[in-house]
Amino acid sequence: MGKTQSLKDLALQKFKHDFWGVFSLAFVLIVGLVAIFAYVLAPDDSQYANQMHLAIHSKKPGFKVAMLSMPSHQKDNQTRFDKVFFGVKNTDTEIPLSSYNIENNQLHYVEYASDGLKGEEKELSLSDYTSEEISNLIAERTFYLGTDKYGRDVLSRVLVGARISFFIGFVAVFISLIIGVFLGSLAGYYGGKIDAMIMWIINVTWSIPTLLLVIAITLALGKGFWQVFIAVGLTMWVEVARVVRGQIISAKEMQYVTAARALGYTDSRIIFKHILPNIMAPVIVICAANFASAILIESGLSFLGIGAQPPMASWGAMIKDHYNYIILGKPYLALIPGLCIMSLVMAFMLIGNALRDALDVKA
Repeated sequence: MGKTQSLKDLALQKFKHDFWGVFSLAFVLIVGLVAIFAYVLAPDDSQYANQMHLAIHSKKPGFKVAMLSMPSHQKDNQTRFDKVFFGVKNTDTEIPLSSYNIENNQLHYVEYASDGLKGEEKELSLSDYTSEEISNLIAERTFYLGTDKYGRDVLSRVLVGARISFFIGFVAVFISLIIGVFLGSLAGYYGGKIDAMIMWIINVTWSIPTLLLVIAITLALGKGFWQVFIAVGLTMWVEVARVVRGQIISAKEMQYVTAARALGYTDSRIIFKHILPNIMAPVIVICAANFASAILIESGLSFLGIGAQPPMASWGAMIKDHYNYIILGKPYLALIPGLCIMSLVMAFMLIGNALRDALDVKA
């Protein structure tokens, strides 16, 4: 006789056969790695990818320019770990050039000026630089996705901005799981007045528009990075609580729960050791959808100006800064972060659909 497969093995096998589910999971994992190592991958590794070059603002994708990099002589107290994961604080001074030449240990250059204007001519003595520093002074820089209205590299801002959009999903889902599973378990298992009170809280929270509630919590906690994460998480527990409550109401009448009560197990052990592991399938699907919702809510908050604050890179903030460029002939400045948001949200929704099909025991 062949070995009987467990429900977990069957669910995993069904998920593997879902092309879009596997593809979306791979895409999400790639975005996660990009978010973690954004400063390693980004051409502009300054903190928040905030190196501005106003002379080359709003340039098209593929724009190339000679860039003069003058080394910073400030004391570098950053560790390698800090630079890799949080960006370089004391960056070199960068000046885009339209032309340059070196004569008699002097660098003669003309600063780049847009709109057909002639830039300022300047000189730089090279006597204080080593031969290695001189060879690294000027290099051609390619802006693969162009520059924004402040002359910052759009590709670098997109890579660094992925960190906020990606990790807000984890934090929001984690907070919603803790609150939702706890309150849903209490309401479903004990019923009666406890159930009525928790359901009243759920219904009141549900009746308030999500974005309005997030804005209220954000204003109460203050503008900032972690405040947005907490605010989004505090508004997403309702769906989890309702699903957990309904599942526990059905599961608590099962024979294995009756047997656990007969053996004298405590209520907390019955809930967390016996019931919850058997009802987590729909909760996992809800979490995948909540990931997508959290990304959209954060993008909306950043677009309204109460999300991640400048100069922090955020896809929603990038759309806010450049949405008027859609009618000014440079729509890509808003479309690029918009497509990033759309693709990541779509990936999480497809993962949720694949998980729903894979965890459907009846099917």
